[in-house]
Amino acid sequence: MSERRIDETGTLIRDGGGFYLRRDLGGRYQLQLQRTPVDLVEKRVRVVGTLVADDLVSADGVAAA
Repeated sequence: MSERRIDETGTLIRDGGGFYLRRDLGGRYQLQLQRTPVDLVEKRVRVVGTLVADDLVSADGVAAA
């Protein structure tokens, strides 16, 4: 799979030790994050990053949407 950029909104979910984006478009992405955005958990966010596998995003940034 070739990498592609994503810019999506959804709800930030914490599941165990990981973070996920429950996408507005359906489905979810697991997020690789440089920082832990605990203040945004269970809130609507915008994620910008690179899709590096089918459901895995290397996130450049997570911000409130």
